[in-house]
Amino acid sequence: MFRLSQFMREIVAPTPVRAMRPRGPVVIWNLIRRCNLNCRHCYSLSADVDFPGELTSEDVFAVMDDLKAYGVPVLILSGGEPLLRPDIFEISRRAKDMGFYVGLSTNGALIDAPMADRIAAVGYDYVGVSLDGIGAVHDRFRRQAGAFARSLAGIRHCRDRGIKVGLRYTMTEQNRESFEPLLDLMEEEEIDKFYLSHLVYAGRGNRYREDDAIHATTRAAMDILFARCWSHVVRGLETEFVTGNNDADGAYFLMWARRRFPHMEHHLRAKLAAWGGNASGVNVANIDNLGNVHPDTFWWHYTLGNVRERPFSEIWDDVSDPIMAGLKRRPRAIGGRCGRCRFFDICGGNTRVRALQLTGDPWAEDPACYLSNAEIGAEDGTPRVRLSPYRGKRHVRAVS
Repeated sequence: MFRLSQFMREIVAPTPVRAMRPRGPVVIWNLIRRCNLNCRHCYSLSADVDFPGELTSEDVFAVMDDLKAYGVPVLILSGGEPLLRPDIFEISRRAKDMGFYVGLSTNGALIDAPMADRIAAVGYDYVGVSLDGIGAVHDRFRRQAGAFARSLAGIRHCRDRGIKVGLRYTMTEQNRESFEPLLDLMEEEEIDKFYLSHLVYAGRGNRYREDDAIHATTRAAMDILFARCWSHVVRGLETEFVTGNNDADGAYFLMWARRRFPHMEHHLRAKLAAWGGNASGVNVANIDNLGNVHPDTFWWHYTLGNVRERPFSEIWDDVSDPIMAGLKRRPRAIGGRCGRCRFFDICGGNTRVRALQLTGDPWAEDPACYLSNAEIGAEDGTPRVRLSPYRGKRHVRAVS
């Protein structure tokens, strides 16, 4: 995750450079696969049915003990729709009592006033609600009429109870026009946080990869996000803008800052290098509903082990697995443009799942990098791999 607001505030009030990595990884935990919606880009292929074999409450509590002892600082409780799990509040209260930072990742459609009261009573540190657009756009992506109205009502219920709440938005070519209206909605509704997620080709998202926002669209969106975030920073607003799943965002931000605040380039570069870019398999982990451990939430096709058979801490430290060995290697051995990029220390080679899905090689260049060869210092005539914006054509084409 790229914390844009945090880095922009460094321009106004610089802080000492230090490593930003915690001892243990942030764990995104899909406690349940069942979901009340059927979203187009769902990485877990959830549906409104019960899935057998999910972890029991006792299983979850035992894993939490191991996570705490291992130094995991953050639990993001997700699904499916986590509010459909009968013991979600028992799990959440125990996590809070143990001292975890606890986030709830929800579609928001089930949050009425009584549910919001229960959420407030737990004291979640953050509640993130996914929106794909305004009104009918969101309903189309979520495949359910009225989903937007219910999710927005849920956001308002949380906000009115003093719960820190944020919008999460995944941009594709099919909903890019919703980006600025959602930013406007954030301001109008006085919402604390906005998370722009770049599409990752996993689950249903892999079926829609031809709809991924092409490079020019992505750059335009980042320019808009930078302008909006900077406006909030100079006005002293305590909001947060973050992005995820495309670590080229850090390099693009440095280029933005260099043009406007050249005297801050050295400091910002050091800060960005301390962040280090992609953290899959290192400081971001995923446990699915069956207890399988993955390098992050988009690696459900690849299992490192199961917490019913081995402790998470043991699984996470095991580099006999070739994927984990490659992800934990510093620097990672990435080919193509990524391997020649002058911003490699900032980006870390970006998202490996996209490379795997498109090329079959997890160590190939990330096709969603939207920086040019000239910008990254790779002007050797090697074509840049990217997605075609044209439905029905090949997914890959070479562009200069």
